[in-house]
Amino acid sequence: EVSDAPIQGAAEIERAINDLSAKADGGLIVLADNTTVRYRALIVSLAARHRVPAVYPYRYFVTSGGLVSYGIDTVDLYRRAAFYVDRILRGAKPADLPVQQPTKFELVINLNTAKALGLTFSPGLLAIADEVIE
Repeated sequence: EVSDAPIQGAAEIERAINDLSAKADGGLIVLADNTTVRYRALIVSLAARHRVPAVYPYRYFVTSGGLVSYGIDTVDLYRRAAFYVDRILRGAKPADLPVQQPTKFELVINLNTAKALGLTFSPGLLAIADEVIE
């Protein structure tokens, strides 16, 4: 069963993860928004404390101790943004530039966190990961 937990601050995050931890075989999918980015450290620490496996939208959640991230490659987005800035500074009209969707995604796995949660990943998944933290 999938359920949502709208959050706006630390109290709601704590309540949501605490409630989720009471469910057998629960897991957390953290969406990309300003609130989750702002409270990244709290979300990662609560997921670890309550032993809730979580998938995050950005690699920096995983480098901060999260389990897994799958999402857009932000470095690639910044590189693309530089292209747009260059074109605009050279006189191109922003309205004439094409809109581009992200095309590069990355999978990051933290084996230290997996071990702490008693989880393992298949060799195939580890082989395709862009980064494996050990």
